[in-house]
Formats: sequence, C-alpha cells, structure tokens
Amino acid sequence: MKKLFIFLILVAVIITGGYLWATRGMNAKTETPQWSTVKVEKGSIRTAVSCTGEVVSNLDVEIKCKASGEVINLPFDISDRVKKGDLIVEIDPVDEQRKVNQAKVTLESSQARLIQNKVNLQIAQRSLAIDRKSAEASLKSAVATAKDARAKAERIKKLFERKITTQESRETAETVAIQAEVDLENARIRIEKLEITAHELELKRQDVRLAKAQIEMNKIDFSLAEQRLKDTKVFSPIDGVVSERNVQSGQIISSGISNVGGGTLVMVLSDLTRLFILASVDESDIGKVKLGQKVIITADAFPGKRFFGKIERIATKGVNISNVVTFEVKIEVQGREKQLLKPEMTANVDIIVADKSGVLIVPSEALLREKGDYIVRVKMDEGRLEERRVKVGISDGVVTEITEGLNQGDTVAFRRGEARSRWRTDSSRRNLTSSRAMRMMIGGR
Repeated sequence: MKKLFIFLILVAVIITGGYLWATRGMNAKTETPQWSTVKVEKGSIRTAVSCTGEVVSNLDVEIKCKASGEVINLPFDISDRVKKGDLIVEIDPVDEQRKVNQAKVTLESSQARLIQNKVNLQIAQRSLAIDRKSAEASLKSAVATAKDARAKAERIKKLFERKITTQESRETAETVAIQAEVDLENARIRIEKLEITAHELELKRQDVRLAKAQIEMNKIDFSLAEQRLKDTKVFSPIDGVVSERNVQSGQIISSGISNVGGGTLVMVLSDLTRLFILASVDESDIGKVKLGQKVIITADAFPGKRFFGKIERIATKGVNISNVVTFEVKIEVQGREKQLLKPEMTANVDIIVADKSGVLIVPSEALLREKGDYIVRVKMDEGRLEERRVKVGISDGVVTEITEGLNQGDTVAFRRGEARSRWRTDSSRRNLTSSRAMRMMIGGR
C-alpha cells in the first residue's frame, strides 16, 4: 500500500506540471501580438559558423644547448626581437677549451709517433737491403770456396791413393773442404734469416699504418672538441621574438644531446611574421567549412575591433572530448593590425560560409511553417492579408533570403512573437496529449 501511495503522488505531480505547462501555453495564445509591416527590399545577408580558437605563431623554436655548463651571457629577454645569427646564449667555455688543448696535444703526439715509425721503417728497409747484398755476396763466395776446397780434397785423396802425398796432406785438405762447406751452410742460413727480417719489416709498415689511423682518430677527437667549444655559443636560427626564457645568467644547464631528459630548455623563439588561429569547429558545422573561406576574428582584449583571415587547413581527423567531436581549423590572420594579437590569446571566430548581396530579404519572424512549407502574409492594396508560400535561401537568424514567392516592394505583415507562440501552442498540445495518456493509464490501473 505504501508503494502504491508513493506512485500516486508522483503521478499527481506529473499531471500538475503538465497542466501548468499547458495553461501557460494557452495563456500565451491569448496574448495578442502587435502587427508589424515591412517592405520587401534587396539587401545583403551573411551566414557564419561561430567558434573559438587560440592564437598561435607561425613557428616556435625551442632553444637548447648542445654543451653543458654555466650560463655567462644571455643578452636577450622576453619580447626582444632577434635576427638570424645573433648570439643568444653563451656557456662558460673553460672546460671545453681544456678538452680542445688536450685533444691537440694528443694529435701532435700521434703525428710525432708516425714520423718516428716512418724513420724506423726507412732504416729497417735500408739495413735489409744492405744485409741482403752482403749475404748474397757471402753465399757466392762460400759456394766457390766450398767447391774449390772439395775438388782439392778429392785430388789429394787420389794422390794419396797413388802414394804420391802424405796422410797429413790428405787430412788437411779434407778439413779445409769441410770447413768451406760449413761456411756455405752458414751463408745460406744468413739468407734465410733475412727473410725473417723482411717479415719484421712488414710489422714496421703496419706500425706506420696504425700510426696514421691513430692520427685520423685524434683528428676526429680534436674536431669534436673544437665543435663542443663552438657549441658553448648558441646563435639564433631564425628572425623572431623571444616568447619564453627559462634560465638566468649563472645558472647551470644540461646538454640537450647527452642528457637523458632532453636537456634544459633555455628559451623559445617565435616567428610572428604570420599569425594563425587554431579554432575548434563542431562536427555539425564542419561540412559547411571550406578552404579559403573568409573569417572575422574578435578578441576580448580589443573590444569592438575586428580582424580578418582565411582558412588555410582543415583537420582530416576530429578530436573526441567528452563525446563532443570537434575538428581543428587553421586560420591565417591577415591585415596590418594582426600584430596586435598575441600567441595564446583566445579568439572568437566567425567563419563566413555564405555571403550574398542584392537579394530579397524579410525578417525571419515573418516566416511561418505549415506542413513543411514556409508561408508569409502579404498585405494587399485593399488592406487584406494574403498568405503566400515562399522558398527561402540562407538566413542569419535575423533576416532570411527569399528566392521565390515575393517581389521587391511587396509589403509583408507579421505579428512579433507569433512564431514562438505557435511553437508554445504546439508544445502545449503535445503536453496535453501526454497528460491524457497518463490519466488513461492511471484509470486503467
């Protein structure tokens, strides 16, 4: 019973609300709007898509230093203009200068070592050549001596066998021959040793090559050290304005190359030669927006002032935020006074999607809807009102273009607020219908 009681109370509240709404609609109907007349004339009409956006610069360049250290010179501050090539940041170069000096000394040492290796190679080459000539001459001499000694020993042996010479002469000749053969073998060994010396000479050539490679490596190290020294000075890459400065003189900053976190952001330079508005257009309006359309821009900082621009880019993909899809539209601000706008300002944007002049226009309040058609009341010469169906073009909410059904000079009569009153009446009828349905449902229960 308690639940039924609560349900009946809720139904009563709903019925009462519907009744009050219907009563208000009927009271509105009983109000008598004042009649107004207006002649149909030619004029201008413009429709626009309204949205908001953010002012951005043509280009923002983040300035970071390749070198780390203490800032000793920071000549520009926020809003200062800089030209391409101006010195904008200088780091204390003492440490980098020491590294340059160290790399220079290492390079000079490598160059001296190369000279030494080259001299050693030349000496070894000349010594090898002399030793080879000497060994070859000794070998020839040993060959001849050994041959002669052996022949003499053979002759004395034959004489000894014939009892012409003594045993002592034979033994002496044999000893001389053996000694000569030993000398020959030693000469051949010296030749073989020269081959080993030739291999050692190849090692000296490799030492020269290694010394040359070391010089190239030291040259690279020296060049890198010089570059790091140059990196202690940062020059402006563009003509622009300092829009952000994050460090002060005396501050220690980290390198943008070697630091894992990306280094210290010193400043931001902005190119303000061109200004843009990044506007967010609702998906319901994006179909009306086209490249090259004109745009009227206003900013709260300059009340009553209008800036002008045109659409440069329309995003292909929208952005969904809280189930609201918008598309980014890039608008270039044009005109001499565009420099009044500053990056990050909020701008109000009206994108002109249609602009006509010399067309027939009537107040939008003069248009009534009936069965999907537009109707206006035309005041005839005898004073009576004639309803005419018309076709409409664009509308800015205040006036509407008439493309067919009226002529210039016609007088249109309308009652202000009548269109709203009709809407309220229609709404009241819908509410009354809902109330009756609710009462029938309750009666059924």
